Amino acid sequence: MPFKKLHSHILEKLESHEITAPTPFQKASIPVIKSGANLFCVAPENAGKSTTLLITTLQKLKCEEVGVAPRAIVLVENREKVIELSDLFLKYTRHSSLRVYMCDDKLHIDVLKSEIFEGADILISTPVTMNKLLLLEGVNTTQLKILSIDDAAFLSKTTSYTALMAVTQSLHKCQYVVYSETNHPILKRLESQFMQYSRTVAI
Repeated sequence: MPFKKLHSHILEKLESHEITAPTPFQKASIPVIKSGANLFCVAPENAGKSTTLLITTLQKLKCEEVGVAPRAIVLVENREKVIELSDLFLKYTRHSSLRVYMCDDKLHIDVLKSEIFEGADILISTPVTMNKLLLLEGVNTTQLKILSIDDAAFLSKTTSYTALMAVTQSLHKCQYVVYSETNHPILKRLESQFMQYSRTVAI
């Protein structure tokens, strides 16, 4: 069964990458994410989590740039993951007006600030770098619609977890989607912080 009710740009890109039907995980999770609920997505490797994160982010932003303030943030473990996920997003945002910005922690924070200030729709970052940007008022979060966390097990590291808590406390209301390969104990901690009333899709 093909993907349903997605923006035509997303469907076109999925087809060009020969992805014609959703995985069982995508079938269960995408409608819930589209509904706007906070969600824990638990599924093994190769279940289609990264593609789900990508599809739902693009869908939420209607595949077009708006204003200059970011409307989606994706948090990942480290610089390698930032680059990997940015590359994936760029494959799907080519030929759209969406602006994806990779927060490379090897760049000076003032460089990141000035480049984000010029306009970005999607920011991909580590929690630590995002927290630094927010502390320096380097990101306007008033338009933020969705914050996703990829492979959340890394939040068991104190520095990442502490930075994430600081980030979520700085944000206005937005949707949170947390992806994990297992029902890691860290998910329970998140539930008591900013994921109250969340739903879970587990495959």
